[in-house]
Amino acid sequence: MAPHHGNDEEHEVRGEPQKPVIRDNRKVDPVTGGVRQPDQPQPEATGDASPAASAAGAAAGAQPEHEDLRPVDEAHDSEDVLAQAERILSEAAGVQNEAAELREDLQRLQAEYVNYRKRVDRDRAVAGEVAVMGVLSSLLPVLDDIDAARAHGDLTDGPFASIAAKLEQILTSHGLERIDATGVEFDPNIHEALIQQPGEGITVDTVQQVLRSGYRTKARVLRPAQVIVAVP
Repeated sequence: MAPHHGNDEEHEVRGEPQKPVIRDNRKVDPVTGGVRQPDQPQPEATGDASPAASAAGAAAGAQPEHEDLRPVDEAHDSEDVLAQAERILSEAAGVQNEAAELREDLQRLQAEYVNYRKRVDRDRAVAGEVAVMGVLSSLLPVLDDIDAARAHGDLTDGPFASIAAKLEQILTSHGLERIDATGVEFDPNIHEALIQQPGEGITVDTVQQVLRSGYRTKARVLRPAQVIVAVP
């Protein structure tokens, strides 16, 4: 027969049989379902606890942990999406406002440019008319000399008569009009009365004779005609 160890004899002497000791090292409390802290004392379980019960308790304790985390993550994701959507809407509104301001600036610049072009064209036309009238006014004494030479019979023919005719044609093409009509009603805007004398068979002041021709353009009178006026 094999010899008995001393411990067995000691337990037999005391009358208390030795039971296996099982320590519960699970991180989730199977009773409360909470997570155990590292410094929390671990209860000792006897050999009566079955492995199936232990596994069921561990599964029951682990399940609430994942259920608690899932709604928190979904809430954070929703807040991030809303914040991003608000930021995009704010940026879009800013872009629209900037585009509207640029459109208004463009329309204002376009209107200013159109007005500028009209003003430049008008000023250019006025400047051209003033320049033409200045040239025509400077040539009026030459036209007076041509009229005097023609009245004395010096421009009946020859090269000078041709030159005088060409000059008068050029000036007429630039809008110069001669004021030398007789038998018309006296108009103080285009006539300058040097002499007045009674006339027969007239009811209004009438130009009887032109002493010096006048000239005008469509824009203004360059020089009134000097005339003799017959009055009723």
